[in-house]
Amino acid sequence: MATGPESTLDGIPRQGEVPEPALPVAAVARRLGVAPATLRTWDRRYGLGPRDHMTGCHRRYSPDDIARLELMQRALVRGASPAEAAEYALKAHGNVREAPPRPVGVPGSTVLAKGLGRAVLAMDAATVQRLLADAIATDGVITCWDHVVRPVFAAVAGRWAHSGESIEVEHLLHECVLAAMITATPLLGPTHNTRPVLLSCAPEERHSLPLYVLRAALARREVGTQMLGAALPATALGAAVRRIGPAAVVLWAQLPRYGDPSVFDAVLANAEIPTFGCGPGWAAVLPGHVERLDALGDAVDRLEAVAIGV
Repeated sequence: MATGPESTLDGIPRQGEVPEPALPVAAVARRLGVAPATLRTWDRRYGLGPRDHMTGCHRRYSPDDIARLELMQRALVRGASPAEAAEYALKAHGNVREAPPRPVGVPGSTVLAKGLGRAVLAMDAATVQRLLADAIATDGVITCWDHVVRPVFAAVAGRWAHSGESIEVEHLLHECVLAAMITATPLLGPTHNTRPVLLSCAPEERHSLPLYVLRAALARREVGTQMLGAALPATALGAAVRRIGPAAVVLWAQLPRYGDPSVFDAVLANAEIPTFGCGPGWAAVLPGHVERLDALGDAVDRLEAVAIGV
């Protein structure tokens, strides 16, 4: 009986001799956890498609093709841009000693944060939106923001600060998070508060995304708000306060250059309105009638109590 590498046992081919089947796009997408459109984009932009694909035929991925895609995913998770990850996957397949691109890890250890980081670095908007919706449905908007979204923003911002790259990734993440928070904000009928909580950025401050998180969380507790958004001039903000007569005023400052405490006196002629400074940009000392709210979770509890008079 032959004993060489091609021998069989009782006429049955050895397991290693049976080739793995090629898989269609949908099956590979499920295996990798990405949208089928993402695979087509990777093929078109970076050449990470089926090596044996013929024009006019359906794409079917061989085990080698899938291995390259898995290498690309691994590099994306470690913080590479899509172009860097694709280059690494094409070069490194079959050469395990080649180092992956410079990593920029996503802070935090939650599975959702890692999945979101992988999806946003792959510019996979559909998967980003699905992961955000799952996180909000499971844990609520505040937990999603603190433990899923913020770690990914920090990683992307760190990469941009280090190399000037990935600003397009940050923009994609911002737009997806904004859409998710608007979707998570219910349309309210009667609310617990007769007068709304006014939400606005400080004058010239354009980082309004946390206010949308705050609005969604308050709406889910049936607390009505009035959103004025980013970069409203102080004169317009003061006029809005006089016209609305809010239950409370919340001003957000992300950057220190916009966190000038004098804006509170310029805007709020009526110091009897409860006033809050939110965000990391405010100066250490705020006017006596202004209360600092550092964490969005604490802000929701405090604003709900003020708005409904608890």
